[in-house]
Amino acid sequence: MKKLTRYLAFLAFVLLGLSPDLASQTPTAPASQDARFEIPESDDGLPGSGPIRRYPWFRELWRNKRTAWAEHVQADQKALVFLGDSITQGWGDQMGGAFPGVKVANRGISGDTTRGVLIRLQEDVLALKPSGVVILLGTNDLEEGASPETIAGNMKLIISELEQSDKEMPIVLCLVFPSSASKKRSSDKIQEINRLYAKAMHGDPRVLVLDTWSMFANDAGDAKIEEFPDLLHPNQAGYAKWAAALRPILATLGFLETTADNFQAEPGFQMLFNGRNLTGWGLRPTSKADIEVRSHWHATDPNAAEWPIITESSSLDGRTSSTDGRFVARNGRLIVTTPPQGRRIQQIWTKRDYAKNFVLKLEFRATPNADSGIFLRGEQLQCRDYLLAGPYKQLKNYKPQEWNELVVTVTGGKARATCNGEVLEDAMAIPLVGPIGLEGDRGQVEYRRIRLAELP
Repeated sequence: MKKLTRYLAFLAFVLLGLSPDLASQTPTAPASQDARFEIPESDDGLPGSGPIRRYPWFRELWRNKRTAWAEHVQADQKALVFLGDSITQGWGDQMGGAFPGVKVANRGISGDTTRGVLIRLQEDVLALKPSGVVILLGTNDLEEGASPETIAGNMKLIISELEQSDKEMPIVLCLVFPSSASKKRSSDKIQEINRLYAKAMHGDPRVLVLDTWSMFANDAGDAKIEEFPDLLHPNQAGYAKWAAALRPILATLGFLETTADNFQAEPGFQMLFNGRNLTGWGLRPTSKADIEVRSHWHATDPNAAEWPIITESSSLDGRTSSTDGRFVARNGRLIVTTPPQGRRIQQIWTKRDYAKNFVLKLEFRATPNADSGIFLRGEQLQCRDYLLAGPYKQLKNYKPQEWNELVVTVTGGKARATCNGEVLEDAMAIPLVGPIGLEGDRGQVEYRRIRLAELP
């Protein structure tokens, strides 16, 4: 009962615009009022479509938050802006300290809609000249009866304004969290919003769509009570999970983990990746077998992933990135980045083939539901966010969105692979000679400390 009472108190604070850890920190709005920070009395001439909330409590909260933020525009210049509604607001002014060393600005307002955000975008976000923007929006529109198409249309306008303001600014679009039909936020409508978001951002290299739905959804597609006690707002465990999903992306964008990894290989092991650039790696022509698989897949599945065919070998020696930016070397990490197309099959290979028995060791970190792979002489071992993407969903030691160790021992034409000590494959058949490769499909997967020891 005490836990329930504490949570209800937390929820009350959030709905009133004063999350408990912010009540003493959030500035009080100045007494004088500025018409710019008032909700317009009518929809006439306003951008976008769909609901704008005008309840008395929301008018007051909207005005107070925005007026207070106006006093901090200079202090918040070049911040990483978190833009959203009560879920964002409830994380606190410093996002719970989840991103140490990163200058952040929380621009979430409890109860806001995509159209409401579109109206306040200039003063609350663009005026800060942000270094990046993380967006989570859309759930409140559903409660007000907006269609997924209306919500996605407003999101496209928000993204367009952000992109026009700064052609280099990265944008992370988080998929709408699951909730419940009891909250007027059914799973089918949330999934349709997310589908439309992904479709709208398809091919845009400046917008990274992060799957923050799959990691929270239960088997019915709704929020889990242990992470969303009211089936709408995350608790501390939910926020920790969201932060963990964002950290690898923010590291790739240069906000976190900005120093080199000084790892030294054990005696007898050779580093396959030097941590600085892609020397020793390159592209190889797509195999005839893969071309056949690709052709059949594209002929039978309209949702098949893009899969470019490589016709010539090329070296990536000395380069920090492949031409299209899919494979990036940064601060000790070989990053298979999230493709703008949502899904895109691409591979990178060692320039050398391996015929002797060997032990391969590496660490990997995957964003939610990400799909990658490691090729052992040409045969693929799935490397994914295993608990969501499979195929090894029963692992006990796998750590979602953290670094995990893979160890592969190759003897003759068999490979034994473990993840954090648990067996993935005991005797996987592989060719007798071939390179080591990494594949990307969806999401982001990072590799580090890639090393190999040939056995006598």
